[in-house]
Amino acid sequence: MSFKSELKEFLMRGSVVDMAVGIVIGGAFGKIVTSFVNDILMPPLGLLGGQGQFADFKLVLKQAVMEGSEVITPAVTWNYGSFIQSVVDFAIIGTAIFLVIKAMNSLKRKKVEEPAPETPPEPTKEEVLLTEIRDLLKNK
Repeated sequence: MSFKSELKEFLMRGSVVDMAVGIVIGGAFGKIVTSFVNDILMPPLGLLGGQGQFADFKLVLKQAVMEGSEVITPAVTWNYGSFIQSVVDFAIIGTAIFLVIKAMNSLKRKKVEEPAPETPPEPTKEEVLLTEIRDLLKNK
């Protein structure tokens, strides 16, 4: 089998196509959640903390060295606001994905659930007669 045909077979598998669709939708979903966190959720929290943007929260470990208006050595900062914002992004995305998968699993369970198998039908007269003959031959 040639490389081209193997590649085509691999790419046309359902799981690969499903994965590609999931990645594209996941990327778009991630942008929506990031926008929600950055633009809707964090600004009020930033106001509660005394600064405008939550991502701007930082601890200056070493001040910048300036010579006139020129920066010789930039400041060293610990940007904990950005980290907290990323954690909130992750928590929201993780919760949303959990809820989507939970809904999909419940739909699968409903689809898979089938009625309990019926009790086997009563044996026919021929089967009963053959069973009796078998038992008689076994006892001899």
